[in-house]
Amino acid sequence: MLQSHNPVDASWNGSPIVLVGLMGVGKSTVGRRLANRLRVPFVDADTAIEQAAGMSIPEIFEHYGEPYFRDGERRVIARLVDGRPKVIATGGGAFINDETRALILEQATAIWLNASPEVLAERVKRRDTRPLLRGKDPLKVLRELSAVRNPIYSLAPIHVSSKRGPHEATVNAILKAIGR
Repeated sequence: MLQSHNPVDASWNGSPIVLVGLMGVGKSTVGRRLANRLRVPFVDADTAIEQAAGMSIPEIFEHYGEPYFRDGERRVIARLVDGRPKVIATGGGAFINDETRALILEQATAIWLNASPEVLAERVKRRDTRPLLRGKDPLKVLRELSAVRNPIYSLAPIHVSSKRGPHEATVNAILKAIGR
């Protein structure tokens, strides 16, 4: 269930923990539970972006485009990664951006939550809130996204599989990976 690139560096030093991975992997749900277990604040970066912009992410994309959104996302994540202990759930594309990824890798503990496209498709079909999936086959989209993004997500020093089953199992795997 768990693997870490460099177990010596995997123990948590109190820096912000940033969860990265594809949509539906459980970054927000697992992040809230992880923060609770560590007794630190939880922040959903997408929510923080919407609050800063005064509009929803789909509205930002529609009115200003993806490059504008990614720049705002990078600025918000830079503000959130402030050296204080907390758990941050990022949007699926945040870690794909070179500048945002460099910031996270330098100033936080990055954890890749990974799941198969089949598990992700099963999870995301419950809600129609994902702009990238509207009117499309979720499994096909998630297979394509995982082929492109997983090699980049794998740059995170800690990898945790999010499988079918209770989120608590993923939280426990993260706690083990960070030496807690």
